[in-house]
Amino acid sequence: MTGIPMMILQLLLSLSFLVIIHECGHFFPAKWFKTRVEKFYLFFDPWFSLFKTKRGDTEYGIGWLPLGGYVKIAGMVDESFDTEKLKEPPKPDEFRAKPAWQRLIIMLGGVTVNFIAGFLLFAFVLCVWGEQYVPNSSVTHGIYTDSLAKEIGLQDGDIILKVGNKDFVNFDNRVIRREIVINGAKQIAVRRGDQIVNVSVEERFISELSSHQYKNATLIAPRVPMTIGKIVEGSPAMLAGLQVGDEILSINGQPAHFSKEYAELRPTPPGDTARIRVVRNLEEKEFVMATNAEGKMGFQPITDLKIERRKYGFIESIPAGVNKGLGFLGDQIKAFGQMFKGKIKTSESLGGFASITSLFPETWDWEDFIRITAVLSLILGFMNLLPIPGLDGGHVIFLLFEMVTGKKLSDQFVEKATMVGFVLLIALMIYANGLDVFRFLKK
Repeated sequence: MTGIPMMILQLLLSLSFLVIIHECGHFFPAKWFKTRVEKFYLFFDPWFSLFKTKRGDTEYGIGWLPLGGYVKIAGMVDESFDTEKLKEPPKPDEFRAKPAWQRLIIMLGGVTVNFIAGFLLFAFVLCVWGEQYVPNSSVTHGIYTDSLAKEIGLQDGDIILKVGNKDFVNFDNRVIRREIVINGAKQIAVRRGDQIVNVSVEERFISELSSHQYKNATLIAPRVPMTIGKIVEGSPAMLAGLQVGDEILSINGQPAHFSKEYAELRPTPPGDTARIRVVRNLEEKEFVMATNAEGKMGFQPITDLKIERRKYGFIESIPAGVNKGLGFLGDQIKAFGQMFKGKIKTSESLGGFASITSLFPETWDWEDFIRITAVLSLILGFMNLLPIPGLDGGHVIFLLFEMVTGKKLSDQFVEKATMVGFVLLIALMIYANGLDVFRFLKK
């Protein structure tokens, strides 16, 4: 299985795991405090369920609507809006009968588990696979720029030194995006020829770089010299006299020293003649050849980029995973701040299930799957902690108010607030998925 079906399968597996552990975060504290849990469901079950069984006071099941899951705790105002029982006096094993601090722990359990899971999954990835990176020091020939990078003010051949106040240590497009979008970097320091130039970054690029249109765009890429690494036996390149280690300078008189230039100029029709100028042992040589029946010359380039992978031991991977997770959460908080300031457009940054599905690769890869699941776990925890009635964060706000003031909010108030929050969440979900549909139709 490959392509979109594989991406959807990964999404379902990832979300199923995250929903289960999130609800366990509510379930086990509730059980610990002897609070009755009536239902524990993966996915929602309006009208009917795919599977259910009852153990003790709790019904365990799998719903048919894969939009999340839930635990139904007796005596708690939730999305079921089963308020008839709330009219009765509270029973000792109900949520509303428990002290505020116990209810707070029960409500915080889900997001806490999601945060811990995110940190541990990041740590697992670092421990098993390490972290691959390209040191910026190996990009000695500078960069290639796409149209947006050129619009920002970068030029082909620039060597990036700093983005805002952050040293550009590893060659990574995400660093540029992060520092501009999240941290509001105002300039990019580059070495251009023999000079250090500060490229000013206009504020409008915050919105453009955070837009759905440019989310996968490659702003910059390393400029790599075209050096021959392998020659096919009996190929035009071999017959013409090219050798491994030759560094291509031009094709038919046009500069083709770097990979991008070569890709734009190389002949492709079968039988096309090419004059290839190379440098060999500091001496320039020219060779004439014709492409083969497949339109190829028969050699493969090599790259002088230094790709490194840092390995982490079991012990050091844990704090590294926590730091990675905390850094991600910090970025999410800053992104919300930029959104409220109007610098990031909600319509460009939000997405529904299609956007989430697009995070996964088209083929199965354990490293990618676990890393993306770690990201989604932290996002799930963060979003659930937002102070919106109907989410865990809304319940937390009500409980903190009760603990600070000593006054418990009425069930009727909590019910109405939860209804409002629930409507807002449904509207937000429709809006986010509608954006996905609009983007699809716009293509």
